[in-house]
Parts: sequence; C-alpha cells; structure tokens
Amino acid sequence: MKFSHVNTWIFDLDNTLYAPEVQLFAQIERKMNAYVMRELRVDETEASRLRSYYWREYGTTLAGLMAEHGIEPVPYLHDVHDIDFTELAPDPDLAAAITALPGRKIIHTNGDSLYASRVLEHRGLMVFDAIFGVEEVAFHPKPDARAYHMVIADQGFDPAAAAMFEDDPRNLLVPDELGMRTVLVGNGRHGPDALAFDRDHGAHVHHQTHDLTNFLRGLL
Repeated sequence: MKFSHVNTWIFDLDNTLYAPEVQLFAQIERKMNAYVMRELRVDETEASRLRSYYWREYGTTLAGLMAEHGIEPVPYLHDVHDIDFTELAPDPDLAAAITALPGRKIIHTNGDSLYASRVLEHRGLMVFDAIFGVEEVAFHPKPDARAYHMVIADQGFDPAAAAMFEDDPRNLLVPDELGMRTVLVGNGRHGPDALAFDRDHGAHVHHQTHDLTNFLRGLL
C-alpha cells in the first residue's frame, strides 16, 4: 500500500486512537459550549453557532476565541479537558500494532499534551516517541500549515517519508501537500457541523480505514 518508505508515523488523538462511540469528545464539546457561554455571556444556541463558525474559520474553537476575543489558551484547555476518562479501555492489540511500525511514532493533536497523555495512559498506548499538543506548536491548530512545519522542524524528519492518520479530512490537506501518505480513520464526519465526506474525500486522502488496528497490521 505504498508505505514501505515510511519511517515516521504521525497520529491524531481524538476519534482516531479510540472509537467515536466512546463519546469522549462529546464531553469536551459540552465543556467548550459552557466555556463560550460563560466567557462571552451568550446562550447555548449562540455558543453553538459561534463554535461552528470558529471551527470553520480558524480550525478550532480555541483559535477563534483567541483571535476574536483574546481568550487565554491555558485556562481554556485545562477547563475543557477536565472530563471523565472511565469509558476509555486499554487496547493491547492497537498498542502492539503501533509498536511494530518501523521508525518513529508521534502524536499531533489539537488538544493539549497533558490531556493527550491521559488518553494514551487510559488506552494503554504509551508507545509514542513524542507528543505535540497545540501548546507545542505555538497554539496554531491543524489544519494551519504552521503547526505541521513546527512538528517537522522539531523532530527533523522528511515529510516524504512520513504518514499521517486523522479522523478529520481537512487536517490531511497539508500533509498531502508536504508529500506524506495520508490515512482517514473513520467516516470523515467531524466538527460542529457533522459534515459528511463519505462520497468524496478528495485526492488528499490516500487511504481510509474503519479499523486502524487491522490497517496497521496490514502494513507489516
């Protein structure tokens, strides 16, 4: 499947390394709505509308709040990621499949790295060489090209010898342009608008899988 040249493997976190059915991100979305309501003094309907707008225009709710309202990112991140992780279960098969990949393994998430570490711990996936949360890329969220370039510069890898796994098709546009192999995990529905990408993901999505563990096994 044209992965024999890959020596750097980059994974998104939410709804990529655990199934969307766990509804972990749904908890975060509720916390984000509450934060927007409280900080901007709007009702829930307006908070949802603003979040949808920020997601489309800036990539994340946080990026929109920072750009348009000067919201401090760290308190926001701590607040919205203070959730219940008990629905997450260890996945030794996925851990083994990731471990078996040749080369470096990296997390690149729009969440913060502390939250990412907690998810990985609950999933039994502490098998990565580096974790990049949004704070490690100067709060530039995917799909902002600056975020990807900062990861590449820090880790010093050749993007033409890398692969990226994501549940949001938008976040695979830049990796494709940089020469990475791209894999869409899941059905491509993401964000407040729940946009469907099932019929046409575009040429920037090279592969799609609904079973990440077996897909990775197939690469070996």
